[in-house]
Amino acid sequence: MKKLWMCLLLITTSFAAFADEGMWFLMYLKRLNEADMQKKGLRLSAEEIYSINHSSLKDAIVQFGGGCTAEIVSDQGLVFTNHHCGYGAIAELSTPENDHLTNGFWAKTKSEELKPKSLSVRFFVRMDDVSKRILGLVNNKMTEDERNKIIAAEIAKIQKENSENGKYVVEVKSFYQGNEYYYFVYQDYNDVRLVGTPPNSIGKFGGDTDNWEWPRHTGDFSIFRVYADRNGNPAEYAQDNVPLKPKHFLPVSLKGIQEGDFAMILGYPGRTNRWMPSGGINQNVKFAYPAWVEASKTGMDAMKKFMDQDQAVKLNYASKYSQVANYWKNRQGMIDALTLHKTAASKAKDEVKFDKWANKAANKAEYGDVIKIINAYYTATNEKARHDNYLMGMIRSSAIATLPYTIGSGLEVYAAGDEARRKDILPRLKSAIDAGYEKMYLPLEEQVLIDELNLYAKKAGNIAPYVAELAAKNNNDFTAYIKESVKNSIFASAERLNNYLENPNAEILTNDPLYKLSSALISKYRQEDPSLKVEQDKFDGAYRKYVAGVLASNPKGKFYPDANSTLRLSYGSIKGLPQDPRNDADKNFYTTLKGTVAKYKKGDEEFDLPQRLMDLYKNKDYGRYADKKGYLPVNFLSDNDITGGNSGSPVINGNGELIGLAFDGNIEAMAGDVIFDHKLQRTISVDIRYVLFIIDKFAGATNIIDELKIVE
Repeated sequence: MKKLWMCLLLITTSFAAFADEGMWFLMYLKRLNEADMQKKGLRLSAEEIYSINHSSLKDAIVQFGGGCTAEIVSDQGLVFTNHHCGYGAIAELSTPENDHLTNGFWAKTKSEELKPKSLSVRFFVRMDDVSKRILGLVNNKMTEDERNKIIAAEIAKIQKENSENGKYVVEVKSFYQGNEYYYFVYQDYNDVRLVGTPPNSIGKFGGDTDNWEWPRHTGDFSIFRVYADRNGNPAEYAQDNVPLKPKHFLPVSLKGIQEGDFAMILGYPGRTNRWMPSGGINQNVKFAYPAWVEASKTGMDAMKKFMDQDQAVKLNYASKYSQVANYWKNRQGMIDALTLHKTAASKAKDEVKFDKWANKAANKAEYGDVIKIINAYYTATNEKARHDNYLMGMIRSSAIATLPYTIGSGLEVYAAGDEARRKDILPRLKSAIDAGYEKMYLPLEEQVLIDELNLYAKKAGNIAPYVAELAAKNNNDFTAYIKESVKNSIFASAERLNNYLENPNAEILTNDPLYKLSSALISKYRQEDPSLKVEQDKFDGAYRKYVAGVLASNPKGKFYPDANSTLRLSYGSIKGLPQDPRNDADKNFYTTLKGTVAKYKKGDEEFDLPQRLMDLYKNKDYGRYADKKGYLPVNFLSDNDITGGNSGSPVINGNGELIGLAFDGNIEAMAGDVIFDHKLQRTISVDIRYVLFIIDKFAGATNIIDELKIVE
């Protein structure tokens, strides 16, 4: 079986057959993928990967923290994921006195493991197709609102039917732009504790400079443990909870890898848009992404100035800064890659061919105006996309752009309520205030908001009317206004808000300058233009028909749906890139500790290294984790198809053994969420041998090594 390039078949352009492309449903592996995977080196059956009635590989794969992937690696619920996936939890558990983010952390006993406030893992139980059930209730004569209402009602029924009275979480998701529907059954475990993490100088080695780049030398891993009640059921944190006994866990291979070896990845890819029309690509490249990049960089620069001055501030904002920085570089890479490869122009040619097919007599009634409607929508929304990304950049970077509105809406109810009503909602308000202000540093927040507002007012176009009024008065410089507002606002600190709870006054809240500003920003973000609502509804219907037309034109085609945070499998092989003089390895599919040390810059935030690691390298003290050629492997490349959300996913060999943790893609193929480049697109992973070397030889955490099932 050959995998198919996600372009238009026959009607437009031929699908290219590349074994490395595709994010596949586990329930269809037997029919679509098993034979091809086994031909390429898989020694397992589809049933051993995905089984409803028996333990299988899927039982060892979890969604981690809602946005990453992780894998169970011991019979005591031990979890491996990326360092950047555990980053927020590690930062939360760190203080200047016990700085686990900077110095690392290794629990030598289970009693030493640390519980973040809120961290969960999600196990996948089963899935099924409910397309006929849902789509049988709707038709093309319905408005989009009517259609969505009927579908939402049926989804609610499906969720209730399969939740077993709340035991499971059930999600129903659409695929192929609403042409198919599947439900997914999950079980969530909320007691997840930190077991180990390397210091930042290993876990984030290379920083923003190396992010999305190859060659890479990053020890991007962290270790957690899942706990359950004594019967193995999910339970909130309690001291008498016990390590989870999983249905399956992954053995760990020290046998090493060679170019051409089979490799598969199971994980929760977040979002791809490989059906995206040319107008959407143009909109992103010319309007949305440039605004995203500029707004993100503005927030980053303001944050970093204060983070560099105070270690406590640095720890408190480390996770937010890292998230903003990651997508800042990603979106710039997308702009560059999509522009270089002329992806929009290529898709436009495909759409011209589709339009000719769509306007043939047999197809015209159903598909004839699809491309016209799609193009009209993007023309109508280009400027809005620019505006919204400038605004979202502010919302992502600035807490005091959103917190006054979020908490203030509750304060409105509180101020207007009688004594009983106030007593009822007071605990929730106090909790929201504590969470929002616990690690806030007001000077940083003040500067971020000033810089973001200045940028928004100058560049975003159709800005919020209240912000436009202020900008006209202050000549687009919000410095004095924000500083004065902070002085006079009850939202400047938790103390002021708690004082307000003691003496609520609706007039004070209504006239609060930060509340007025925040309300204006959020209202603008949520604003619906009636004319654009009409265009949106027409677009949704046309996009759905566009994809349906492609599927209908080739009923025997083997397609994979766009990623949408559901469990998928991709497979391919260990595969390098053309030789690169920056890489000391003899073949450019792996990197070594020698290359890591070559990048070392003493005292540099991105390229410093612990002396312990330098000594191990100097003495070539690699233990059993060295490759048979003598070097210590660090990272490697494969041609697996992944995207955001796959971070932390296991890279698994043909025997079902763990060989690495996926953590990144390469910047040369940054257009991969829109179009797969089989020549350039690669997954960057940390070699499991480097992970175990750091745990064992660097940290001396042999208790963790002893838990693993190691295959040598």
